[in-house]
Amino acid sequence: MKLATLCYVKAGGQTLMLHRIKRRNDMHAGKWNGLGGKLLPGESPEECVVREVYEESGLRLYEPDLRGVLTFPSFSDGEDWYTFVYVGRRFSGELIESEEGVLSWIDDDKLTSLPLWEGDPVFLRWLEQDRFFSGKFVYLGGKLTKYEVVFYTPLRGVQSGMSLIGAAPGDGQELSGSSTDDTVCWVCGGHTMKRNCKIICERCGFMRDCSDP
Repeated sequence: MKLATLCYVKAGGQTLMLHRIKRRNDMHAGKWNGLGGKLLPGESPEECVVREVYEESGLRLYEPDLRGVLTFPSFSDGEDWYTFVYVGRRFSGELIESEEGVLSWIDDDKLTSLPLWEGDPVFLRWLEQDRFFSGKFVYLGGKLTKYEVVFYTPLRGVQSGMSLIGAAPGDGQELSGSSTDDTVCWVCGGHTMKRNCKIICERCGFMRDCSDP
C-alpha cells in the first residue's frame, strides 16, 4: 500500500501541470499530472503536499485545500495507492526546472485536452465543488475499467454514492443535488428502476437506497 498526495496549483484561470517526460521507468511517463508524491514515514498529508510541491516546482504552498481522497487498486506493481488530493491557491516563489518533468501553466478549459490518465478528467470536475469526495478508480493494463465515488458535504455528511461499473470515461457525471423523484436518475437524468430497496439507473448504473432523501 502506498500513500501519496496530488496537488493542483491554480492561479488566474490556469493550473500548474507537470509533463512527466524526464524520469526513467516513471509510471506516469508521457502523462500530464498535478504535483505530488509519496508520504515519508511520520509525515502528514499536509506536510507531504507542501514538501512535494516545493521540491517539484520551487513554489511554497500556504493553506493547501484538501478536496478529496482517491483510491487506485493495484495501480502499480500490484500495490494499492491512496492519494490525498489538494488544490493550492496561495503560494510564493518562482518556478524552477523540475527533475520530474516539464512544468507549464495550462488554461483550465484546456486541461482535459492534455494526455492525462483516463480517470483524471472525471475527478478534475470535482475540485471546484463544495463537497468532499472519496473516489475509487480501477485500471487494468493502464486502461480505466470503472470508477466509483461518494460525496460528502460539510453539514449533511454523506450526500450520495455513485457506482459506474464498466462505464467508459466521461460517461459518469457529478451529482447535481438531492431529489425526491425516484423515477429519474440524480446523475444523468435517465430512467430508473427499483430492485430490493435500491434505485438503479438503467442508463449509467448509478445506485442509491430507496430511503435516501
